[in-house]
Amino acid sequence: MAAVLRSACLAFLACCLLWGGVLQASEPPQRALPGEQKAVHIGKAQMFSRPSLGFTPPPYVLGADMPGGAWKAVDLPYAESPQVQIQPPQDPPLTTEFWYRLAVPALAQEASPLYLYLPRWKSDGQVAIYGDGRLLYQSDAKFLWNAVNLPLWIPLQGTAGAPAVREVQIRGQRLRHTGAALSTAWVGSSAAIGWRYQVRYWLQSDFPAMSSAAFLAAGVFALGVWLWRRREALYLLFFVMSAVAFVRTLHYFVSRQRLPISDEWFGWITVSSLFWLVLTAHFFLRYMHGVRHRWLTITACTITAAVSAVTLPIVPALPNAALLSPLLYVVLLVLGTTLFAMACLDAWRVRSKEAGLLAGWGLISLLAGGYDWLLQSNLLVNVEGMYLGAYSNIGVFFIFSYVVLHRYLAAIDGMERVNTHLEQRLREREGELAQSYARLRDVEHRETLVQERQRLMQDMHDGLGSSLTSALHLVRHGKAGSEELAQVLAECMDDLKLAIDSMEPVDADLLLLLATLRFRLAPRLEGLGMALRWEVQDVPLVPWLDAASALHLLRILQECFANIVKHAQASCIRVECEEAQDGGIEVRVLDDGRGFDVDAALKARGRGLKNQLRRAEAIGARLSWASSAATGTRCVLWLPLESAVVPAPGPKAAP
Repeated sequence: MAAVLRSACLAFLACCLLWGGVLQASEPPQRALPGEQKAVHIGKAQMFSRPSLGFTPPPYVLGADMPGGAWKAVDLPYAESPQVQIQPPQDPPLTTEFWYRLAVPALAQEASPLYLYLPRWKSDGQVAIYGDGRLLYQSDAKFLWNAVNLPLWIPLQGTAGAPAVREVQIRGQRLRHTGAALSTAWVGSSAAIGWRYQVRYWLQSDFPAMSSAAFLAAGVFALGVWLWRRREALYLLFFVMSAVAFVRTLHYFVSRQRLPISDEWFGWITVSSLFWLVLTAHFFLRYMHGVRHRWLTITACTITAAVSAVTLPIVPALPNAALLSPLLYVVLLVLGTTLFAMACLDAWRVRSKEAGLLAGWGLISLLAGGYDWLLQSNLLVNVEGMYLGAYSNIGVFFIFSYVVLHRYLAAIDGMERVNTHLEQRLREREGELAQSYARLRDVEHRETLVQERQRLMQDMHDGLGSSLTSALHLVRHGKAGSEELAQVLAECMDDLKLAIDSMEPVDADLLLLLATLRFRLAPRLEGLGMALRWEVQDVPLVPWLDAASALHLLRILQECFANIVKHAQASCIRVECEEAQDGGIEVRVLDDGRGFDVDAALKARGRGLKNQLRRAEAIGARLSWASSAATGTRCVLWLPLESAVVPAPGPKAAP
């Protein structure tokens, strides 16, 4: 809450400094610059007023139109306070015709062009300015909104050699129950008083126009954000608030241009939009601090709707918004003060700095609005002061920019914290995964060892164990000669060597596995007097060729060689290997022996060929035989390049 109060005090101090600078700029110069023509500051005038009906165009040259009644001397600035009119307006309206006469003293250098500068004329009506009875200027805009905020700059000598103006006449008409005011006047050259007009015009018209346009541009940006993120209603409310604020401030800088709507509608929009602005700010603040006061919202909506309906110009019986504006602004000050004070309290309770800052600025804007109400009602001595309500948009623009920037930085900070937390979680997860992977790798290694041990034990039991059992049976029964016993022991050695060879890594290289088999079997075949021909070609790698599959493959080929040695009576064995046309690999074993009946052998009780078929099926291969007495035996083993068959840990069939 303290931060909110400090921000509000600083903003109010800035407004006071700005206002003080303007007042200082409005004071008459103490001394003219070297070579500068002195300016005349007129603070006395004669004034005359009389009732009239409707608005009549001013004459081009004053003659009989100049009133001849009693004029009274007044000090400038001169002001008359307005009166609240409750009865509906009539057509034509009741008006008051007023006149001012200002004597222009002679200047030192009258040959230079002279100008009349009026900081403010304030009247809900029209005005015409004459120089020695000749029309110099007439307002050409809305009758009721043409003198709110713009100073007048009128050349008194429009042509070369024109005589010096000795008296300025001001003729105007206003609604009878509205107030009127006329500031002091300046007469001098452009170099002497032009800067005063330019500074005041920029402060009272250009700067409010630029601030309203910037505020509206920020609102359009907020609308774009809302269209992208529909759940953020705050941006939609800000767009509505900026649009209403732009409509509200139109009368500050468009009062000299004719608008395509009537005085009544423009007055209704100007007065009612201030209530809309306060109501929209209430919803905006309620969204920011999140506190709901149902009774307060209903009251604000009811008052806003009632004011908008009562002053609506579609029903002739309703009073005019311009005539009721002094009373309506009092209602607005009470309503706005209640809403923004409650918003400050709610922001302090929920510790919302953004809502507190905006609510504090709302209270400052209401203070400025109270000052404007006093200035508009001519209750202030100095009617030449500037309206401060036009500068409220500037504060809201910067506050919204701060809110968006604060939320953007908070979002970035939140994302950084989330990223830091995620990085920490990721590192923790990586550590956990590394430990889990290490444990899994250790378990996998142990499981692989167990499976390999079981496979070797099973293979030795089925192969080597079976051969040794057969040899032991022959020896015990005295049926084995030395030659037969040597044959059995050689087979046992071959089984043991095949089991060892299957453990060697072949890296999916079939030719390397076949070369290992050739290295093991060639000496034995040569010792038996059989020729071994090796005719292999380069073939692709076989990715599925692991230790278990290699053992199946070696067992199949070993069985082929064993059958040839035992039964074929062959003198030559040829081994071929090449890539098949269907995409696989063919390994062929051919002999020139006596052949055999393949179908009869498959139906017999022997397990050799059946074991070969089961082993081929286990690795997804195909095995076939072709045999005759004339050509010998041809055994073809087809191996796939990609196999979906997962081989068993070890063969269970005996050779």
